[in-house]
Amino acid sequence: MDRTDGVPTTAVVFAGGDPVPTRWAAHLPAGALVIAADSGLRNAAAFGRPPDLVVGDLDSADPADVEDAVASGAEVERHPEAKDRTDLELALLVALDRGARHAIVVGGGGGRVDHFLAGGLLLASPDLAGLEIEAFVGDARLAVVRTRRGFAGEPGSLLSLLAVGGPARGVRTRGLRFPLHGETLAPGSTRGVSNEMEDHRAEVSLDAGVILAVQPDGGSHA
Repeated sequence: MDRTDGVPTTAVVFAGGDPVPTRWAAHLPAGALVIAADSGLRNAAAFGRPPDLVVGDLDSADPADVEDAVASGAEVERHPEAKDRTDLELALLVALDRGARHAIVVGGGGGRVDHFLAGGLLLASPDLAGLEIEAFVGDARLAVVRTRRGFAGEPGSLLSLLAVGGPARGVRTRGLRFPLHGETLAPGSTRGVSNEMEDHRAEVSLDAGVILAVQPDGGSHA
């Protein structure tokens, strides 16, 4: 794993919510900074990745899980329950502050709908523009595109492109069934939903704005 001055440049952030298929473990690099956001401790344990850091108000984490993490050497950054940011946002900001340039979020699906929506939108927040972010939520794989990004998947698998926070301008695609040629996707528009991979690789780029790209089946043909 790439490091800068001995500091991991990739952070794996385990969020709470429903369990995540452990098949995604192959996509989590060794040597990354591992952060558990509150009850994300459960997902970290399921993936066999002891956290280096536990972040949050710990209102939903099992105290026994917290004790086990501390016994394994984890640092705990506890926040008050009355706070302005979710535990996941705090964890991602810590990753950025500690020098990470790439963050992989695991979890965050299920549970409260408002938490799920807020978590998805959070990934594309301007406050996190210094991180290249992808996420595994249930069977889906998400990625934030700010300039250019490649995607892998089976031919016929789905890739949806959603503008977040404002119009995504100059959107261009390669390797998708319904190509875009320097066009604009408006936030709230469904135009970018359910595009399809033509081959095993595709690419999305844009001139301005942010896109949240979603592979609902993780890149596998449904």
